[in-house]
Amino acid sequence: MEQILVLNSTFEPLHVISWKRALRMLFQEKVEVLAQYDREIRSVSLSIPLPSVLRLLCYVKVKRHHHQVKFTRSNIYSRDRHRCQYCGSKFSANQLTYDHVIPVARGGHKSWENIVTCCIWCNRRKGNRTPEEAGLRPLRRPKAPYGFPHRITFLLWGSETPDSWKNYIFWSH
Repeated sequence: MEQILVLNSTFEPLHVISWKRALRMLFQEKVEVLAQYDREIRSVSLSIPLPSVLRLLCYVKVKRHHHQVKFTRSNIYSRDRHRCQYCGSKFSANQLTYDHVIPVARGGHKSWENIVTCCIWCNRRKGNRTPEEAGLRPLRRPKAPYGFPHRITFLLWGSETPDSWKNYIFWSH
């Protein structure tokens, strides 16, 4: 089932939600439908066009941490676009692991700035050494993603952006 984009009352993109949550918000009269898909949600007595873009009727103050992307394995893979940061090859998630640039045994921490996506072969090659010691060099310096465009990118990883969203999201992907 398609994902639904939720905008603040000021048309600022906030989140991507499931169709079930979208219908609950619609029936609770918390949102208005700005765009819809060509599909319908049907029950025994009701048929509703599937919303594509919803706008909140009341303004929601966005907390500062809302723009931070959660530190998870899948988000690390998304940040690095499923590419091994040492050999540059693209892999599926089950063929990837992550690597501490500065090994934990040498004081490295589990953070956005010290972890990169890595294929199993390069991870074994690097071992418990720094990339320089192993003769490797990360393609990009690891850093934390920040801001809403990054949040949407992570939420949509591997899927196409619906055409109906393009008027509401401004990015150059």
